[in-house]
Amino acid sequence: MKKIEAIIKPFKLDEVKDALNEIGIQGMTVTEVKGFGRQKGHVELYRGAEYDIAFIPKVKLDVVVPDSLVAKTVAAIEAKAKTGKIGDGKIFILPVEEVLRIRTGETGEAAI
Repeated sequence: MKKIEAIIKPFKLDEVKDALNEIGIQGMTVTEVKGFGRQKGHVELYRGAEYDIAFIPKVKLDVVVPDSLVAKTVAAIEAKAKTGKIGDGKIFILPVEEVLRIRTGETGEAAI
């Protein structure tokens, strides 16, 4: 099993969620986060004054999938989150040793 963490632009969330549902991903965790990468933030103009916005609002998706679905999941996220502009985000893939569903006690792939 793998945990896939994706940092994407907030307005792409619904497209990514729908794409993941289409390939059979039934659950995910979504967190509103802030950060910056190469763009180092940006400057906004508000009432004639410039403000340096160092941390850009993003959305973080956490999904745990069986090894057989990793490639499809990553491809779906990449295809739907991509705008071709700076700040599209990142995808991280981490190993998951074990999963336990609290309600039923199921473990492993049956728990996801």
